[in-house]
Amino acid sequence: MGKALRWLLSLALLIAALGTAGAAGAAEPDTTGSSGPPGSSATTGPGSTGSSATTGPGSTGSTSNTAGTASTGTNTSTASTASTADIKDRILAIPGMSLIQEKPVDGYRYFVLDYTQPVDHRHPSRGTFQQRITLLHKGVDRPTVFFTSGYNVSTTPSRSEPTQIVDGNQVSLEYRYFTPSRPDPADWTKLDIWQAASDQHRVFTALKAIYSGKWLATGGSKGGMTATYFERFYPHDMDGVVAYVAPDDVVNNEDSAYDRFLATVGTKACRDRVEAVQREALVRRKPLEREYADWARAGGYTFTTVGTLDKAYEAVVLDYVWAYWQYSLLSDCDTIPADAKTATDQQIYDSIDKISGFSAYTDQGLEQYTPYYYQAGTQLGSPDIEQPWLGGLSRYGYQPPRHFVPRSIPMRFDPGAMPDVDGWVRHHADHMLFVYGQNDPWGSERFQVGQGSRDSYVFTAPGANHGANVAGLVAAQRAKATARILDWAGVAPAAVRQDESKAKPLAPFDKKLDTREVTRGPAMLP
Repeated sequence: MGKALRWLLSLALLIAALGTAGAAGAAEPDTTGSSGPPGSSATTGPGSTGSSATTGPGSTGSTSNTAGTASTGTNTSTASTASTADIKDRILAIPGMSLIQEKPVDGYRYFVLDYTQPVDHRHPSRGTFQQRITLLHKGVDRPTVFFTSGYNVSTTPSRSEPTQIVDGNQVSLEYRYFTPSRPDPADWTKLDIWQAASDQHRVFTALKAIYSGKWLATGGSKGGMTATYFERFYPHDMDGVVAYVAPDDVVNNEDSAYDRFLATVGTKACRDRVEAVQREALVRRKPLEREYADWARAGGYTFTTVGTLDKAYEAVVLDYVWAYWQYSLLSDCDTIPADAKTATDQQIYDSIDKISGFSAYTDQGLEQYTPYYYQAGTQLGSPDIEQPWLGGLSRYGYQPPRHFVPRSIPMRFDPGAMPDVDGWVRHHADHMLFVYGQNDPWGSERFQVGQGSRDSYVFTAPGANHGANVAGLVAAQRAKATARILDWAGVAPAAVRQDESKAKPLAPFDKKLDTREVTRGPAMLP
């Protein structure tokens, strides 16, 4: 994808590992609300015990166990050897689990795996697919952090902030329908937040018999949303949730919070500079589109999904202000042309490309993110901002997700999905921590905890962007958050239980595993 590789999303910020929760058997969905997506008539979750799901073959050349369902406990025939068996053998004894690769990592075992999942957890006999998983193994006596990015899973070993804090294991799960974790053929109606939560529940159920300690769920951005939805539908699985920069778009057609944010973020001088470049890119549409067309022709990029190069160009330009605040800091404002009107065409073009990325709305750039745009247009919602400083230069406005998904894939929006999750979090959150960045536009609509929630918190890192984390909080909140994470994981030292100000990560920083820079994705993806 050429330049598109620069825009791969998924925060390197947060990779988490599986912990523990509940009994080894499958936890039932929350009975205080629907067990399927809001409006669904389904009454049961995935059947991890006695499921009739069939298991497809493991990948070519892999070691695989192809019995059909997730294990819920230790078989009596293997109980006597379980404690001495190699961890790889124990993992591959799980029905449906297959090994893709083991990679060397100092102090850990690291596995890239496939796991057989039902396409439809309500009807597990109607086909399966292989879902990609990575496992950073520290020890069965350690807590486990369950990380989800909400997108593809990285197969480069890394450690999320909660994993470092608790010095634990980490399980990372690729979100269904992101390749290679996509059924073939793909029934897109089975891509929803309940089915994805049920994927997590089934993985947790399968691994709980091995990793019997505490479990925490975590993720950043769409991964933070994913961790939250998992908790909503399976509230008895995890012992805690750490959700970073997770948007909460409760009412899709009411986005004034974003407009208020963009009117006050940072400083007026920086806002004026960024907005002027964006405006100038529309004033100079003709010459800059010629350069865009030359670039697309040379790289073989096409625009069938969005419709025309003109629509793609404007979509990239309209993302510019949002993308700046999502991925940059106030201190980066000096990298923006100081006087847009006197800047050259090349300076304007290069600034738009650096911040927004001209590959984002090509067919090739959109293809990887089709599952996200589908979900944004069917359940998650998406921002629609005014940008009055453009003065009528926009021809299309913020285009809806439908424009970024091939027309062959039907879409219908469910307005009840997000209010259901939002209401549940406000009144039922238990051991949940939400962390946001002060200057991140995605935090304009965020999760809140209220009456009925317990031991749950919403913190904001001052001056932070979409890479906000616990380490960036003010001292008192950083200590509180770290102490609660340690406590939820069952590893808080006695000194921390007596005085939260003493809380700090149990594992020292590792420059190979703990680099948590924000990697850019297409701007309007969380």
